[in-house]
Amino acid sequence: MMSTQGARALKFAAAIALALGATACAKNAGDEASIAGGVGAGYGRGGAATPGSQQDFVVNVGDRVFFESDSSELSSTAQATLDKQARWLQQYARYNFTVEGHADERGTREYNFALGARRAEVTKDYLVARGVPASRVKTISYGKERPVAVCNDISCWS
Repeated sequence: MMSTQGARALKFAAAIALALGATACAKNAGDEASIAGGVGAGYGRGGAATPGSQQDFVVNVGDRVFFESDSSELSSTAQATLDKQARWLQQYARYNFTVEGHADERGTREYNFALGARRAEVTKDYLVARGVPASRVKTISYGKERPVAVCNDISCWS
């Protein structure tokens, strides 16, 4: 049986990930090493995520928002996640980050790159409107080149 999150990922056409790891630009080498320090970086004793670490962001805030198929409109669920992300990013202002736009394999390569770009931009605009400086945010579209889930069945897209 597929998990709810797995099913959700298959049902939605794209995700936006705030990539704080390898694409992070910390203010100094010490911060960068602690963020992109490999498996387990940012975890304290007992497996809890260290506040302000990449794992803290993923575990306690959420690093993805999902869109309906062929849409770049933010749902109320996506907005709630982005509100949490904006608060976290304001608290831990040392991070620059990249918003990634993705799409599924349907449609042309060009169309899906444009869709991914719209999704990334709408997400960036939402975060900026909530006080995250635009200078900290880069966007990239992967279109259908890096789908969230690979599935060629109609049930994945409904």
